[in-house]
Parts: sequence; C-alpha cells; structure tokens
Amino acid sequence: MSENKDDILHVEGGKPLNGTIKVRGAKNFVSKAMVAALLAPGKSVLKNVPEIRDVHVVSDLLRLHGVDVDVDGAKGIVTIDATNVQLADVADVDTLSGSSRIPILFSGPLLHRLGEAFIPALGGCNIGGRPIDFHLETLRKLGANVDKEHKDGIHITAPDGLHGAKIHLPYPSVGATEQTLLAAVLAEGKTELSGAATEPEIMDLVCVLQKMGAIISVDVDRTFRIEGVKELKGYTHTALTDRIEAASWASAALATHGDIFVKGATQPEMMTFLNVFRKIGGEFDITDRGIRFWHPGGDLKPVAIETDVHPGFMTDWQQPLVVALTQAKGLSIVHETVYENRFGFTKPLVQMGATIQLYRECLGSLPCRFQQRNYKHSAVIFGPTPLTGRDIDVPDLRGGFSHLIAALAAQGPSNVQGISLIDRGYADFRGKLEALGADFD
Repeated sequence: MSENKDDILHVEGGKPLNGTIKVRGAKNFVSKAMVAALLAPGKSVLKNVPEIRDVHVVSDLLRLHGVDVDVDGAKGIVTIDATNVQLADVADVDTLSGSSRIPILFSGPLLHRLGEAFIPALGGCNIGGRPIDFHLETLRKLGANVDKEHKDGIHITAPDGLHGAKIHLPYPSVGATEQTLLAAVLAEGKTELSGAATEPEIMDLVCVLQKMGAIISVDVDRTFRIEGVKELKGYTHTALTDRIEAASWASAALATHGDIFVKGATQPEMMTFLNVFRKIGGEFDITDRGIRFWHPGGDLKPVAIETDVHPGFMTDWQQPLVVALTQAKGLSIVHETVYENRFGFTKPLVQMGATIQLYRECLGSLPCRFQQRNYKHSAVIFGPTPLTGRDIDVPDLRGGFSHLIAALAAQGPSNVQGISLIDRGYADFRGKLEALGADFD
C-alpha cells in the first residue's frame, strides 16, 4: 500500500447507498469544448462544468498557451478568453505530459491561430491501445506537416494553412472525430469525414462549434460534412450531463442494494444503459430533475452484454456494472469490443470472492477488432457471490470507481489505494459518498 495516506480510502462495506447526488457535465465533452475556445479570439463561457482534475489540466494547458482561464468550481462555470494565443514553452508543456491525452486536440486550433503546434507524449488510462495515428493522418490529409522525430514529442506545422479533404476512419474513433472537427471548421474548402463517431459528447461539440459559426452537417451513415469558414467567435454553452458518471452511481445502487437519485441525469443519452439496467432487475424512475435508480429486492438476473460505439452499450459503462453482475443469479457474459485491456480490473474482484473467468475468444456476435489477437476481452461472471473487503490498488479511472463500488458492497473493511485517479472523472466523489451514507474515511 502507498505511504500517501491522502491517496487511500478506508471503506467499511456492506451498507446500502441511499440518497441524492448531483452529476454535472460530461468529462468526455467539457475538456474538448474548452479546447474549441482556442479557435476564436474573444471570450467563451462553458456552464455545468464538473470539478474534476481534467478540467484543471486543460485549464493549465490553455494558460501555458497565453489564454486567460477562470474556473468557478462552485458554480460550475469556466470562462475562457483566447484573444491572445502563443506557443507554449516546450519544458512547461512537458510537465503536463502524461497527465492527459487532451494535448493532441490542441493541434488544429493552434495550427489555425499560430501555424504550428507542439504535442508532448500522451497519457490517459492504461486500458488498451489508443494510438494517435488516426489523429496525425487526419492532420496530414488536411495539409499539416507532422514531425514525429522531435526529441520532446511531435512538432506539427501548416505553412500553407489547412485545406478541406476527404477523410475516412477505419474505426469510429471519438478522438479522431474530434480532431477532424476542430481542425476542419476553419480549413479552406469542404471536408467530408466518413466512418465517424457520433457519441452524444461529439454531437454536443458540434453544437458548440455551430454556435461559434461553423457549418457542419451530419448524415445518418456516420458522415460529417464540414464547410470551412473564415472565422469563428466565442460561445456560451451548457454541457450535457455525464452519462458515464450517472450510470456508475446507478451500478453502485444495484451492487449495494441501494436507492440513489441522480440529479441531472437524462434519459436520451442513457437509453441503452437503462434497457440493460432493467433487464438485470434494477428499477428506475425518470423525472425532469434526474433519474432515480434502486435495487427492488429479490434476485438480480444475469445478462449478456457487448460493448460498442454509440448507440451501443458504452465501454465505460461495463466496468461498474460488472460489480453488480457478481451479485446476479446465474451466468453473465460481457464481450468488450472497444478496448483490449479493459478487464484488468477484475483480478481484485476475484480476490474479493467474485467468480469471473476471462477469455480470448469473442463471446458475442458483434464485429470485434480483437478476434484471434490473443487479448482477454470477454468475461464470464457467475453469481451471486459474496464479496469480502481487502486492500485494492486502483488501475485506472473507471476500474478504480468499480473497485470502490466493490469495496462498498463487500462485507468488512477495504483500503482502496490510488483514489486520485478517480478524481479525474468523478467530481467530489467523497462528498457524494457521504451524502449516500457510505462508511469511509
């Protein structure tokens, strides 16, 4: 266990989580909307912003590039004035290398404002390969020169500006779709992006860009058509709710036999999750203020789930839900098709008493990139099995919250170490645990 006591949560499990919490804007959208502000000189205002570490990382990155950023955490408002933009000192950018994967998305806006961009080594959660090749190829097709041999990272230039192009993504990558949108809106001419991701967070970014003056249309076949404009202006926008955090608390209610009202949760972005939640045996009630999730008593039912890009079952939903599935009566199957290394978090669950077997085979019917590639990307969970508290090391953001749920559901004490990783995506989770009656310190 770590000597850093502030990074360890001592949990006494076996108590239902009951009460009300509030969820703010989506982590996977807010940081991208903050980057979009770079595209326009002037002020942008983003509302419903969560108090998470990623917001402060992006704020610091923007400040390094000469941008004024004011973060009002209490009100959830971030104000960005990108009137002045400058190249950041390489050493300063390097200090944030590994803290976030967001720097690659600075490329398009910086190329438009300054003609060049420097991208450090990238971090993020260790859940599988998230190569930036799609990003760099997109920038090349739009006319950028990419130098990957720079001793400190990647140097990108566009001496002749960016120009519209036809771009096809072999996989609907969220990051590469965001990259194309941010780079193409000010590129000369028209850009056609096919095979794009269409997650709700992507569509909310499109809404922000349209407010700024962009011209973007979306076809039903995952094709975006972007007509480049001469200039953009600042925006005022309220972020959509974080559907991942909302679903995580829903899974916590199920795993602990609890009853949680998630203020701010909305139905349209969560329909696929809600269907699965109901199939397992969970109950929910949707109101204008949020969604109440609860365990109605009795046995939970096993399910078969396959993760997929939107509108499929989101990969970030499966980890917290697997904890609840350890308490379902019978055999559940989860086939992960998005990330190849997302089941590493199950080892501590097995040590706590869960019965989970991992397989290299595709235990599902969806097309899968990992077929015959020797990755353990399918899980079979047999339940119900009682969980017993133990010491746990947090592996990544979603896996870490899943371990926290397991500790809360287990009988006896647990020490969850590495909780700073959870701060990246779950605002004030300690305060929310307290509001739900959890026993921890």
